[in-house]
Amino acid sequence: MSGQTRVAVVGAGVSGLALAILLRRRGVRCDLYEKSAALGAVGAGIQLAPNGARVLHELGAEHLVRRRGIAARAIETRRWDDSSLLSRVPHGQACEERFRAPYYLIHRADLQSCLVELLPPGALHLGRAVHGVVQHEDHVELRLADGETATADVVIGADGVHSALRAAVVRDAPRFSGHSVYRGLVAADAVPSFAADPRVMFWLGPGRHITYYPVAAGRTVHFSAVCADPDGAAPRTSAVDTGQLMAEFDGWHDEVRHVLAAAGNVTRWGLFDRDLADRYCDRRVALMGDAAHPMLPYLSQGAGQALEDALALADCVVSGADLPSALRQYEKQRIARTAEVHRQSRIRATMFHFADGPLQRRRDALLGGHRDLGHLEWLYG
Repeated sequence: MSGQTRVAVVGAGVSGLALAILLRRRGVRCDLYEKSAALGAVGAGIQLAPNGARVLHELGAEHLVRRRGIAARAIETRRWDDSSLLSRVPHGQACEERFRAPYYLIHRADLQSCLVELLPPGALHLGRAVHGVVQHEDHVELRLADGETATADVVIGADGVHSALRAAVVRDAPRFSGHSVYRGLVAADAVPSFAADPRVMFWLGPGRHITYYPVAAGRTVHFSAVCADPDGAAPRTSAVDTGQLMAEFDGWHDEVRHVLAAAGNVTRWGLFDRDLADRYCDRRVALMGDAAHPMLPYLSQGAGQALEDALALADCVVSGADLPSALRQYEKQRIARTAEVHRQSRIRATMFHFADGPLQRRRDALLGGHRDLGHLEWLYG
């Protein structure tokens, strides 16, 4: 069946690229449609845990990712005002020994470039936005923005939280979380300790938290600063003044403010997810990654779960089952796993932002008990 099957994937993000690579290698014709005219430096840093890193290794991307990214030695959590150490969980070699892969820190554009390098020629179609699909008995018709159409045996929506294809499977809308994230890049010397100890730094405070870590093989530092949106309305993605960001973190520890002040360009994004759907496919259309189960970023699992999806879906498509059955098998394999990651991400949306007081002290005591990777077995393993 594989040699005759035609798969169309909509969206050339992490999940779409990974799926196209896997299917092409297994003899399936796969065409990847991307609305952007070029793949550029979009987005910001990604934390990629071992569960996703193992898929990259299976794709043959290990040497590329190790060259462009960096392996974290630890994840460290500190208190917002006095820098008290709440938790330090060693990763590094322990992570590779226990989970057979490191915890990568990499810029999204660098990860995308690694995957594009592995994609066979002719698979990627840039500047081809897909606005919808029409399902027929034995094929699917794609409706492109330029008025043209294309056909495939199955169509996979990998086009993100604001997916145009999701409506073919689930009728719902993105949910604004009430929080915005400010993202930026600063020079490596903003956090000189990263040179000897590359790690993820979390700072937790009332109504806010900030994360920063090295990317680009340690040459730059990415930060994400999350705040409750003051008017409760979802902001439009836009560039903001560094002074506005500094005001949000008034009174925070000097190291945090030093990192933020070093930013030349800062972009503000609303944080969205969706309520979890009870299905990821309908007949010959399936969803994956953020199009299927968009999550808040507090477990840093968006890319990891997308890569898991790609591997599971590729296996199902070439399993020998008829295609609608193969898509249902993919859904069955993935829905409970992604539901739990989705649930845990929402829990942390509250837990990370407790006001100082009893709940905050209970949270900090819980974090202090995490001294090794055992509590992450369910996620990384």
